[in-house]
Amino acid sequence: SVGGNDTREEALIYLKHLTRGEVPESKLETYVDSAREMVLEMASEHDVHFNSVVKYPDYFPNEPGGKPGYRTMEPEVFDLAKLDSEFEQLRAPYKGTLVMGRMAMTQVEAHTLMSRGPGWVWLTIKMMLRYATDFKWRRRTWRDRRATLGQSLAGQLRFAMQKKDLPLWLNTGFESLIEHGGRVLGVQVQREGKSLSLRAHRGVILACGGFESNQAMREQYLPQPTQATWSVAPGCNHGEGIRAGRDLGAALGFMDLTWGTPSVLVPGATNAAGLFMERQLPGCVAVNGQGKRFANEALPYTEFVYAMLEDHAKNKAAVPCWLVFDATFRKKYPMGPMMPSSIQPDKKFPKDWESNVYWKAETVQDLAGKIGVDAQGLQQTVADMNRFAATGTDDQFGKGDDVFQRYYGDPNVKPNPCLAPIEKGPFYAVRITPGEIGTKGGLITDEAARVLREDGSAIEGLYAVGNCSAAVMGRTYPGPGATLGPAMTFAWLAARDIAQGKAQAQESGDIVNAA
Repeated sequence: SVGGNDTREEALIYLKHLTRGEVPESKLETYVDSAREMVLEMASEHDVHFNSVVKYPDYFPNEPGGKPGYRTMEPEVFDLAKLDSEFEQLRAPYKGTLVMGRMAMTQVEAHTLMSRGPGWVWLTIKMMLRYATDFKWRRRTWRDRRATLGQSLAGQLRFAMQKKDLPLWLNTGFESLIEHGGRVLGVQVQREGKSLSLRAHRGVILACGGFESNQAMREQYLPQPTQATWSVAPGCNHGEGIRAGRDLGAALGFMDLTWGTPSVLVPGATNAAGLFMERQLPGCVAVNGQGKRFANEALPYTEFVYAMLEDHAKNKAAVPCWLVFDATFRKKYPMGPMMPSSIQPDKKFPKDWESNVYWKAETVQDLAGKIGVDAQGLQQTVADMNRFAATGTDDQFGKGDDVFQRYYGDPNVKPNPCLAPIEKGPFYAVRITPGEIGTKGGLITDEAARVLREDGSAIEGLYAVGNCSAAVMGRTYPGPGATLGPAMTFAWLAARDIAQGKAQAQESGDIVNAA
């Protein structure tokens, strides 16, 4: 125990309240009851470990059942050298999770650094020294030996497989499901230029992501406008698993929703940069084309994207929207792909970033002209934010009013760590698009992750977890890990269902994970 108090009932109250009756209660109960058991088994049987992030709040801490901390876990730091040569096959970490694009940080460390909390300078120096003096590893790669966050989880899981001598096929493209008489018997894949039929003895578990990289599916299902280039996710998820299940009669759910994340397009980058915590920092304001605020900047990222789309539906001026800040903010804080100017001055940016990634002007009025928003509206909005900063109260949207919003605020800024004046030139703006870390819609599944038809019957031998299944969290994003937590829990439940023999074998072969 780390000192927090929670109960099964409180967790269910929170999830049921946020999912608004759109997710079966039995499925929420299964998740709450099984997640703990899954985590304990991963630690005891497979040496995959997590640490509690005590201070990280639920995203809606003031809602019924919400908590100001203790519910979040992050993977324990993992030494990538344990993977030996397979380390190089592990996808490089998302740049936004690295200090100076190189040094891995845990969530706890990120909180200290981004909010400039107590000890942040010494922590930065210590991380730089550790990285620079790892001479043997530096000769091998620029990447940090010390894996954190998703890198750690992927590394720990693969290391657990290595110890059991389980193979992992990469660069193996999914083509179709093999089906006979209403039962899934395996998958057809493409590997090393050959089409292979992989037969499943008991079941196929689809864990192949959503459809954020498929522009045609985006246009078919998601609110408009929508572009695959706005996505923060790697460009590898095209919805093959969803389409394959649909072709067998599977029901689909939440296809119009994403795990939304405000994003910034970066020239030459393979995917957009996400704005996960920058909006909570003091001294910035988000405006639409009229120069007006439309939401609380410190909202959870998915809620902020919902607000963008809702405002755009009304006035066609919030996609893109703009995050405006001044020279003080620029010096102290990161902004998407931009490190603070105290570390990375403007002259260090690629030349094509100006007027592409960021816009800059000596006055608010001139900045409005450069980004094409109403100058009078923007000037009034900045004046309002300066007034809010002085009083510590955002009378319009309540920025900084709850513990989640203040989590990434600057504790050195008083009286509200999320509010500071926007008054020192030059002034900056970044263009924000409604991106995502993944889509939410997919195959509807039951408590054992079995894929269901429209009539509620299960497709024999077919399971789905993660973003190719309809989100267990419905349209909400209740807290950190609300994507991976259910994905791992229901994958564990699917494997257990298969192991218990509930899916009767009709063909011999191996259990297939089409991921």
